[in-house]
Amino acid sequence: MTIAYWCVLIALFLPYLGTGYAKFAGGGFGPEANRDPRAFLATLEGARKRAASAQLNGFEVTPAFAAAVIIAHLAGGAEQSTLNALAVAFVISRVLFTLCYIRDLGTLRSLVWAVGMGIIVSLFVVAS
Repeated sequence: MTIAYWCVLIALFLPYLGTGYAKFAGGGFGPEANRDPRAFLATLEGARKRAASAQLNGFEVTPAFAAAVIIAHLAGGAEQSTLNALAVAFVISRVLFTLCYIRDLGTLRSLVWAVGMGIIVSLFVVAS
């Protein structure tokens, strides 16, 4: 398995950093809340609500990243080291995105999001 493929696996689990923070950073999440965790997350405010939003965004963007990595590998037009570097950069961008979201750094978060989307496009471009 390539580093880029491992990054896909990491990206699949990264959204759970947001939900973990949302559920456990301020208390209140327990067996009763776990009966309907989405309802619990809907009641949150502030940083915890933003962490839950970061989780949702992670679930939205990860399929595009996974597809880009797989297609780039199959197309075979790029060096493996390039694909690996782009994939690692994407994972880093997602960690930074989540941190910016939680800390309420909207402009920086949007910039980091744009970088991540640019990386996805780059995976297609370098493989062509």
